[in-house]
Parts: sequence; C-alpha cells; structure tokens
Amino acid sequence: MKFSVFQASSQGGRDDNEDRLGYTYTHEAILLTLADGMGGYSGGEQAAEIAVRVFTQSFLAQARPRLAHPPVFLQQTLLQANRAIVDYARANDLAEQPRTTLVAALLQDEQLWAVHAGDSRLYGLRAGRVWFRTRDHSFQDKPELLQHPSRHANRNLLFTCLGSHSTPLFDHTGPLALQAGDQLLLCSDGLWSPHADADLVAAMQGQALRHSVPALVRQALHKAGPRSDNVSLLALQWGSEGAGATQPGVAHADLFEGAPISSFGQVVDLGAAGAPAAGARIDAPGPRADAQPTLADDSDVFDDERIEQSIDEIQAAIRRTALRRNRPQ
Repeated sequence: MKFSVFQASSQGGRDDNEDRLGYTYTHEAILLTLADGMGGYSGGEQAAEIAVRVFTQSFLAQARPRLAHPPVFLQQTLLQANRAIVDYARANDLAEQPRTTLVAALLQDEQLWAVHAGDSRLYGLRAGRVWFRTRDHSFQDKPELLQHPSRHANRNLLFTCLGSHSTPLFDHTGPLALQAGDQLLLCSDGLWSPHADADLVAAMQGQALRHSVPALVRQALHKAGPRSDNVSLLALQWGSEGAGATQPGVAHADLFEGAPISSFGQVVDLGAAGAPAAGARIDAPGPRADAQPTLADDSDVFDDERIEQSIDEIQAAIRRTALRRNRPQ
C-alpha cells in the first residue's frame, strides 16, 4: 500500500480555528477525517474535535488491520459522533448545541468509501481533472430537496450537520476503485469556496503534496482577503506515480509546528504568527454493543419535514448567538 498524505490549516481572519482534521492507518486501511465547527455556535471547535476523535478511536479499535464493512463503519461512526456531541453539550450544560460539518474517507482493498454531512467536501482528482466530488447539503448543491426553494435562496444555508438531537442527514460515496496517481482532497468550505475546480487541479498537478497543500491554503487565504474563513485541506495521493510518493505503509510527516488539536494531527496556522490553541481532550465512547453491520434503510431519505426541522434549528441557533455577541457588555 503506497500513498503520501499531507494536511494544513489556517485560522484565516477568524478569532479561532474551528476546523479539525487528521488521518490514521494500518497496513491495510486508511482513514481521513475533516470537520468544520460551525461558526455562530457555542463550542463549534469542540464539536469538530469530538467528531474527529470518535472517528479516529473507532478506526483504531476496529481496523485489525482491516474493517469488515467499510460503509457500515462510516455510517455507524457518524451517528456515534453525533451522539457524542449531543452528550457533551448535555454533560457541560451548554446553552447551545455545538455543531460541525464532517467528511470522512476510508481506503481499503484499493477502493474508496466516504460519508459526509454538511458542506465539507471530498474531491477526487485523476489525470488532470476532477474525477468526482461530494455534493453539499445546501441550497446551492441540492435545491431539489426543497419543495419551496425560494424561501432558502442563500447558497450557504445548510440542511444538516452533526450535533442535533434529530438524526443528521448524510450521503455515502463509493465504493470507487482507485488508480495510481489519484489524489483525494478533504477540505472545509474556506478552502473550496474561493477556488474553481480548475484551480484545484492546477495547484495539485506535478507537485509534491508537501508543497501543493500549503500553497493551496495560502491561495485561498489571499483570494478571500482579511475576513477569510478558517481554511483546511487534507490531501492524499494514492500509489507510486507522481511527485512525493512514499514507501509502502509510510505516510509523509506533516509540516506542522502547532499544538496537537486532534488525536492524530497537528495544525499550524499558516496565515498568522502563532498556532491555534489546543482543543480540550475528549474521549470518544466505545462502539455500542448492539451495533449491527447493516445500513439504515432511510440513511439517504431527505423528506421535507427532516430538512425543515434541521434548517429551523440551525437558523434559530445562529440568531441567538448573534444577539448575544451584539449585546452591550
């Protein structure tokens, strides 16, 4: 199994970096995870931290050295992460539910599976083009999910995220067969929103990941300007072709200097003088004893009631947080 991997993140123009990302692997499987804590929520960075830790620890517990059912693992772990965020909010008496988007990719047997909720994306690049990308749970990418789209014309309006008492909406990707030279990009909206697909392809072609990944993050920061969102990118190149491939089973060390903010990665703020503060340590719960290796029948059902409920929760929480922030001290 040959691959190279590199990750980078920047706080951008925000007060905090609420993105969390990282990877882990065995000799037969690789897990990549990225979560973008949602601005406007109390503890968005904690929600992202919990999501990444739950995925990492579940993978380490179950990949011995491979997973029996990759898509089932992804679905069950996403739901487990959602429960862990809700439990964290309850245990800490938080006024608002912490929330986060999530994208996770699993590689095994030269195949790719993925799951995502929200607008953190997975891109697949192959032979100088975008081979595939996930579709956001937003009006921009999934307008067909709403019967009355004119009410929700804001392209950034999300239908779902992790951290809600209701079951989150999510999509599966795969299985997709991998080829030598394929590149996978997991990124927050701060990375993809200022870039066209052609920009991503051009930046990644012919460059080692240790050069192209930080450069692409810096490009996003420059294009977005001083009010840039957090910008994060986790990239993997599969096989031995192209620049920067590794020996079997060995991943490139990351060019990170900051404090650890996930269970298996460190992130330096590429756009500021100092690194972001470390997130609080949060232990993920173990797998449920009654978990069964089956996919939920309604995992991809997006009915109006579920979508409207999710939208109302997200918008109400954002309004309440904005009022608190604008209240005179």
